[in-house]
Amino acid sequence: MNATYWTFIIASIFLLAFIFWAVKTNYLKRRHPVFSNSWRAILEDKVSFYQTLTASDKARFEKEILYFINRITITGVEMEIDDTDRLLVASSAVIPLFGFPELRYRNISEVLLYKGTFNADNQTEGEARNILGKVGSGTMNRLMILSLPALHQGFENEKSKNNVGIHEFVHLIDKADGVTDGIPENLMQKQYVLPWLQLVHREIEKIKENESDINPYGATSEVEFLSVASEYFFNQPDLFAEKHPDLYELMTKMYRQEP
Repeated sequence: MNATYWTFIIASIFLLAFIFWAVKTNYLKRRHPVFSNSWRAILEDKVSFYQTLTASDKARFEKEILYFINRITITGVEMEIDDTDRLLVASSAVIPLFGFPELRYRNISEVLLYKGTFNADNQTEGEARNILGKVGSGTMNRLMILSLPALHQGFENEKSKNNVGIHEFVHLIDKADGVTDGIPENLMQKQYVLPWLQLVHREIEKIKENESDINPYGATSEVEFLSVASEYFFNQPDLFAEKHPDLYELMTKMYRQEP
């Protein structure tokens, strides 16, 4: 073995070491080791779900927020985003799974925030820009796209039954068992599946007959009904319990929560 060979080997080792250092440094820069008071103030101001928690549950909520933010990239597309934006994305993820401390999202790597609505081709210009959120598939697998204004509106309007962030993360929960069918098998015990489907089909018929206050988009399919009903369940739990007591009772069992 000549000197050139050893020079190449040593140079390769140094290059690999530099790459490892650069990746680790970038990760550490992005990583948030503690939950700051400024973040806590944002949650107290923006996230009603957090406001109603006990002190111990607030601490657990913050821990879950940190876990999410440290592992999932949140990117503003053609715009700068701030801590409030990131915390609202993370809250959207944490809320549906809060009754399941042992569960984590394994089917997402990045959330893209758009400055407005977009179309089926993920474009923010042109026609048919009526999409507020989307879970990616195919080449967009492990990605989620959210309209930033719609994300904020879901938390700021106290009378709204809609929350696009929760909507899309419920799709991810549904998708996690391998089949996107409106039955979140990772959450729902088997004895509740048939009663759930019966209630879903009954309510979809009411929506189609204009006899329900659930978002008409929920009548599109069992998949969309799950996400639409979940938005309502978490955003307006008292009203949902009043208007849909059977659904509310079953969803408290499904999510292990009584919001």
